[in-house]
Amino acid sequence: MHPLIGFLIAVGLFAIGLYGVLTRRNAVLQLAAAELMLGGVHLVLVTADLVHNAYTGQSFALFIVVIAAAEVGVGLALILNLWRERSTIDTDDLPEEAPPETRSRR
Repeated sequence: MHPLIGFLIAVGLFAIGLYGVLTRRNAVLQLAAAELMLGGVHLVLVTADLVHNAYTGQSFALFIVVIAAAEVGVGLALILNLWRERSTIDTDDLPEEAPPETRSRR
């Protein structure tokens, strides 16, 4: 397989993920789009590792898998908290700044 194919697929995945993060209003769909972006980066690292015959890309890819698992855990906890507080996961309904009772006092 030519490495260009892997890079083009990775760019496609990253572009679809970026489009999803920027256009979706649902927090769960934004989280899924962020996972697509991580998948694109993962594919770039593995493809570059195959091109250069260095095993650093595979180690970074393993770190991406760990980071993705942590991201899903934290992201779903935030979405669940958002649902409990506001009964919606629509990110357009979120306020621009924090409510006065949660701001830090100086």
